[in-house]
Amino acid sequence: MEATDSDWVRGNKEAKITLVEFGDYQCPACADYEPFVEKLSQEFADDLKIVHKQYPLSTIHKNALLAAKVAEAVGKQGKYWEIHKLLYEKQDEWANDGNPRGKLVQYALDLGLDKQKLESDMDSDETRDEINKDIALGDSLRVNSTPSFFINGEKIAPRSYEEFKKIVEDYKRGYTVE
Repeated sequence: MEATDSDWVRGNKEAKITLVEFGDYQCPACADYEPFVEKLSQEFADDLKIVHKQYPLSTIHKNALLAAKVAEAVGKQGKYWEIHKLLYEKQDEWANDGNPRGKLVQYALDLGLDKQKLESDMDSDETRDEINKDIALGDSLRVNSTPSFFINGEKIAPRSYEEFKKIVEDYKRGYTVE
């Protein structure tokens, strides 16, 4: 599974190790794992490409799709990773809100974005199609929970930062010429 031009990528875009996360911004476990992924992106900055795919579990997380739309729209203004972090950090504020759109839009505006473009992009067919493409890929890979992680196409289920780190180090050894 390779990153495409439309994917949200952090780390070294040329890295031989690709970590793909299928995430849901309303998922408490995804929020718990975000610091691990962030730490990996820093510790393995040269060796690891990290890709985030939208996988809102809308049947159990009623606000997840809206949050994914906000993230995609913010990304179009160059601040994807900033809103990504904020949505997880502020999850307790918006996740169970009956109408979180105002809060989510305000988080984006606090990043200095154009409100009209943001709202237009949130509701665009292009944004919907990008999210649906991620969901379809996740479905084809039998993703059934979030977060779901794949490293170079292999599904992994680390339970701690140490397990994550060991997996990346194992892959790194396999790609490093000694």
